[in-house]
Amino acid sequence: MLAPDITAFVDDVSREVAALSGRRPDDHAPDVTRDAANLVGALIDADGRMTDDELRAYATDVGPLLDPPLFVTPAQLRETRVLDGTAGWLTTVSPLLDLLLGGDRRDGTRRSHIYYERSLRLAHVVAAVDLVPSADELTAIDGFRSAMLRAMDAAGVPRPGQPAAAAPEPSTPPATATPTTTTTTATAAQSSPAQAADLPPARPIEDLLAELDALIGLDHVKAEVRRLTSLLQVQQLRTERGLPTMEVSRHLVFTGNPGTGKTTVARLMAQIYRAVGVVSVGHLVETDRSDLVAGYVGQTATKTKTVLSSALGGMLLIDEAYALARGGENDFGLEAVDTLVKFMEDHRDDLAIVAAGYPEEMDALLDTNPGLKSRFTRTVHFPDYTDDELTAIFAGLCDRNRYTLSDDATVQLRHLISVEPRTRGFGNARFVRNLFEAAVSHQAVRVAPLVDPSDEQLVTFVADDIVPVDS
Repeated sequence: MLAPDITAFVDDVSREVAALSGRRPDDHAPDVTRDAANLVGALIDADGRMTDDELRAYATDVGPLLDPPLFVTPAQLRETRVLDGTAGWLTTVSPLLDLLLGGDRRDGTRRSHIYYERSLRLAHVVAAVDLVPSADELTAIDGFRSAMLRAMDAAGVPRPGQPAAAAPEPSTPPATATPTTTTTTATAAQSSPAQAADLPPARPIEDLLAELDALIGLDHVKAEVRRLTSLLQVQQLRTERGLPTMEVSRHLVFTGNPGTGKTTVARLMAQIYRAVGVVSVGHLVETDRSDLVAGYVGQTATKTKTVLSSALGGMLLIDEAYALARGGENDFGLEAVDTLVKFMEDHRDDLAIVAAGYPEEMDALLDTNPGLKSRFTRTVHFPDYTDDELTAIFAGLCDRNRYTLSDDATVQLRHLISVEPRTRGFGNARFVRNLFEAAVSHQAVRVAPLVDPSDEQLVTFVADDIVPVDS
């Protein structure tokens, strides 16, 4: 099972190293093979649970390639504990990768990306040996990926998925992010469902993960998304090879205050699902209670089915989903929930749903229907942004709109952010967007009377421009 991807790793990386050394690829094959063996062994050891299938794969596909060759049975591998303690290799930077990064930095090439892509592919193939990869294995793959990306950053080499000229600035959350997938409201979707032809071509996984990584803050959220992406990739590998798979729920609960990036991440998730092959179209439909629940008996089921049908092939984001459980037993919201559960079962292979809202209320919603709770098994919490992160979001808005902050304006901005109450419903990025729009308005009023303002005056915010939103 591992042999084809080990061969691809050795052949491709040996070729890139040879391009730097001026020697033949075969001269470097032993060193590259050792890296492949280290990667396979380290991932098998990552969760401390070496299965018979994993050890058999190592003994069959790796052992004979070593110098000297290692001809052992899985039982002998287990008894001799050859692989014990090798997981630490995943947190280091291979000398071969370091060599390629040095060449990329000097020559402006991207040879290190070949090492990155082939090694991650091999890591996912190793994780696909067992029916379901463990959480520790997925975390280890994410840590391995992060270690390679940090090495690229340290070498000044753009990451995979980033423009060649320079790494992109951190992205802002939903209030200002530029959509990269078709996003519709339920109302529009009911009359004009998104079709595959309406979307741009599917983007590579690494492009999408690079965009995810560039979002400000949300470290835990990004790690959760990356681990889920790896799990889906592993399951797709098993499907492609005709191996049995365990069903992985694609439905998610997003909890947190407004403006914490839930819609932005949902857009990326829809595209990731499309790139992996989980959904066929990859669009995102946004909806809420008002689009799902009607005021008369018998209408809610029809209304809910229409919205759900518009999201087939993509993802449906239900904002403030907990509102479906409000109003008591006679409220039509519960009819929407029942319809939702049945539709999810009938179309389980081509629909993903994200239910978003406050944590406690979302727990209450899931408790209203056992079928709902069994399908939404993964919850991702979006925390409020820190003061530094909100300041960075404001700075990102300035960059994109060609404004600059004077030193005193930065001090004033930090002050307003720090004194804003972080109560339930705090707007986060939406609060910052409102601050920015207020600053634009106040700056325009201040600059307008100037007879011949300089370019600097036209684009600079000073402290007096940074005012509370209701001023």
